[in-house]
Amino acid sequence: MSRKDRLNSAKAELEQINKAINTILGGAQSYTMGSRSLTRANLETLYKRKDKLEDLIAALSGGSGRFRRVVPI
Repeated sequence: MSRKDRLNSAKAELEQINKAINTILGGAQSYTMGSRSLTRANLETLYKRKDKLEDLIAALSGGSGRFRRVVPI
């Protein structure tokens, strides 16, 4: 898979992750219809994947990823 293909794939997945996060934040974590139920992924898992995708997109785009600052105590 080429760099461009990986970048496009990561962007598409990030879009889906953001939609899933927004759906859950909108109150649709789980629901039941009759005897069937659906539970979506938890937010912690989605946020972790989102962070990894954002780092990958930055790296594939030529950036250095997210900058994290550590302040010593």
